[in-house]
This record gives sequence, structure tokens and C-alpha cells, in this order.
Amino acid sequence: MTLLLALVALISAFGSSFQYGYNVSVINSPAPYMQDFYNQTYFNRTGKPMDSGFQTFLWSLTVSMFPLGGLFGSLMVWPMVNNCGRKGTLLINNLFSITAAILMGTSELAKTFEVIILSRVIMGIYAGLASNVVPMFLGEISPKNLRGAIGVVPQLFITIGILVAQIFGLDSILGTAEGWPILLGLTGIPSLIQLLILPFFPESPRYLLIQKGNEEQARQALQKLRGWDDVDDEMEEMRQEDRSEKEEGQFSVLSLCTFRGLRWQLISIIVMMMGQQLSGVNAVFYYADRIFQSAGVDPNNVQYVTVSIGAINVVMTLLAVFIVESLGRRILLLAGFGLCCVSCAVLTLALNLQTTVSWMSYLSIVCVIAYIIGHAIGASPIPFVMITEMFLQSSRPAAFMVGGSVHWICNFTVGLVFLYMEAGLGPYSFLIFCAICLATIVYIFFIVPETKNKTFMEINRIMAKRNKVEIQDDKEELKDFNTVPGGQTGKKEFSSVEL
Repeated sequence: MTLLLALVALISAFGSSFQYGYNVSVINSPAPYMQDFYNQTYFNRTGKPMDSGFQTFLWSLTVSMFPLGGLFGSLMVWPMVNNCGRKGTLLINNLFSITAAILMGTSELAKTFEVIILSRVIMGIYAGLASNVVPMFLGEISPKNLRGAIGVVPQLFITIGILVAQIFGLDSILGTAEGWPILLGLTGIPSLIQLLILPFFPESPRYLLIQKGNEEQARQALQKLRGWDDVDDEMEEMRQEDRSEKEEGQFSVLSLCTFRGLRWQLISIIVMMMGQQLSGVNAVFYYADRIFQSAGVDPNNVQYVTVSIGAINVVMTLLAVFIVESLGRRILLLAGFGLCCVSCAVLTLALNLQTTVSWMSYLSIVCVIAYIIGHAIGASPIPFVMITEMFLQSSRPAAFMVGGSVHWICNFTVGLVFLYMEAGLGPYSFLIFCAICLATIVYIFFIVPETKNKTFMEINRIMAKRNKVEIQDDKEELKDFNTVPGGQTGKKEFSSVEL
């Protein structure tokens, strides 16, 4: 690990991923004050108080516009990273964040709540791009022995962003009637720092060589990142990948979805992303406050308990950074989803019995903490690492676009549906999350390979067998067994290097 590589990872994650986490939770603490502002602004305009149903609708919009914007941002990944580069996309993306921060920070002065809702969409677009481009960028600039650890860094900064927003949102800091515009506006500072510093760091060498065809710039970038001049082995590995993809060109989302040579990779990232968001993490956080209150925690102190949960999330994600290269991706995915699965099952039992068995409320707390640990070590960080590793350069942007879209659609769906589930099923809603975790575990166990310490081409060969495509040594091509009428191969030839 060189100093430059560490700085690139930290600046990229702090300037982008941190803000995703910050904006996920920043409006939770000041919600009553913001709703009062909505009501007061409406009263000043119309002379009558806002209808409670309309206020609920506006607040639902404020919350839900963020994941909806995230979906729009994910749909922008493929064209932007191919045309502007990985680093270039991150720099352009900062403009979204700075614009939204200015609008949110001045919304009270301007006496308009509409700009807050608009800004949440803009911040969602920013987060949608950041949540996909940062793992892609860091995965491409990392050596194979550090790719997993550096790939978890974006998720680490997402959890740090959540924690910082929880701390700043305390009643004693900025979670007040006067402080909430500052709380919302602070999100622009990390973007400004990244905008000033990131231009001095190198672009992804893989992007420079494989997509821009500039070998000299790619070599110089790689030498800076590795801290030594002899980068011939990595350059040759990138050239092999480049040669293997000459026939393909860039995959669009449509060609990715229809190409048999990447079928199981695509299914795998969709399953992992759905499992990540539909496993109930938002529901656990939603239930956490009342679970702690039922265990006897003073309602005035619940916000401090929430901060402690955020701290556990950070610590366990930091642990994942250090253990992902030694234990591997599969172990963390299986252990993470397994812990979430068991926690949801036991939590269902504990919530149903806590009124009759006194110590069940404490068991509920243990389940919440165990669930958060499971999600932090596996379910949250590893799927994004796997997207980077399971796809080659030509298909990676389209894969992140698909994976990111699934991520945000599921996020939006859970936010929309969970309150109805909770009203209809109560604690039994966690059994649905338990079943989703179990299904994800079964899929990962039988389908997803270990990618630890392997080159992208080696992972590609492993998945070729799963996809039932043939590696032909003499032609250096990996062709689909199936042929279309006329004896021709399918839409694309999926090339590979000689074995």
C-alpha cells in the first residue's frame, strides 16, 4: 500500500461515499423542526395551516426523493464513466452535491420548502453516481492483493457519514430549529475538498489503456500508484484484457443482459444487490428506537443509543477492511447474511414475547446489534466489491449501472412498502427478511466463486465454466456454445487469453 494509493482511496471515499451515508440519515433528527418549517411557510403563503395529510405527503416526498434520485444517478453511470473517465465523473459529480448543499442551506432564508425536495433529488443523483463510481475507480487502481480491502473503504465511509450525521443531529449540536439548515448545508464541504484535491491524483490506468488506448499515460499512472517503475507484469495483464475485448467493444446494458457469456455474473450481482437492500436493514433501524425504549432506555436518551449503533456499524465495517483479504469474499458474504438471517428469526420471537417475558427486550437489543454486525461485515460492503471483480473493463460500467439501479429500486421499494408491512404483519415482517437472507445465502453458496487474490482474467475464466462458454486456446476466444441460425455465433464473441 503506497501513500498515494491510500490518499486516492481516502479522498475519493470521503468526498463521495461519505456524503451518501450523511444524506441517508441527516434528515432523521431534525424532522420535527423541518416539518414545522414546512407548515409555517405554507401558513405564511396561504394564511391557513397545512392539512396533516398534505404535510405527511410532502415529508414522504422529502424522504423518498433521495433513493429515487439515486436510481437516476445509477442510470447515468455507464455514459459518464465511459466518456469522462472514473476520476472525471467523480469531479463532475461534486457539482451536484455543492449545488444541493447551497439550496438546502439557504432554504429557510428563502422561505421555500420546495427547494429542499428538489435538493434531495439532486443529492440522490449524486449518491447514485458516487455509490457506483467510487468502488469501480478504487477497484481498478488497486493491486489484486489489496482490491478487497480498498473496495470496502467506500462502505466504511458511508457508515462514517451516517455516524457523523447522527452526531451532528443531536439536540445539543445542530438538531435544533435554528441548526437544521446548517446541518443540511454541511454536505457540500467534502465535495469542495474533493474538487480541489482529486485533480492532482492519477486516473484509472485500466481506463487509460483499455478504453482510451493511451499506454504511456496508463504506465505513468500505474507507476505513481505502485511507487515503483517496474509495472510490466500489471501492464501485460491489462494488455491481455485489452486484447480479449477488442472484438466486443463497450457493452451497453441491453447487450450485457442478452449476452450468455456474462449471464451468471449478471444474475449474481442482481441477487446480491437485492439481498443487500431487501434483507431488512432499514426495518431494523426503524425498529431500533422502540426496541431500546421497551428495554427501559429513557426516550430522551434514545438518540445517543442510535449514535452508538452507528458507531458499531463503523467499527465492524472497519474490521471488514482488514479481514476481507484473509478470509475472502464468500466467507464474509455467507457469514454476514447468515448472521442477519438468524437475527431476524430470533428478533421475530423476541418482539412477540417481550410483553410476557421480561428479558426478551434485552434479547431484541442483542439481535439488533448482531444484525448490524452481520450487515456491516458482509451484506453491505462485499456486493460492490464483487461487481468490480466479476466483470472486465468493457462490461463493468454497464454492470455497475444494473447493480446500482437494483440497489436503489430495492431501497425505494423497502421505504415505500415497509410501513404497510409493519402495520399488517407487525414483528412477523422480519420473517420475510429472514427468508430473503436465507435465499441469498443459498445462491451465494452454490453459485458465487471466491475472487480473493485473483486477477480479473482469472475470475473471468472461472465464470466462463459456469456460463458454459468455451475457451479456445488456438483462437484466443471464448465463444458461446449456442449459435444463431446461419451457423454464426451469438451477438458477441467473448474473448479470453491463451491458457
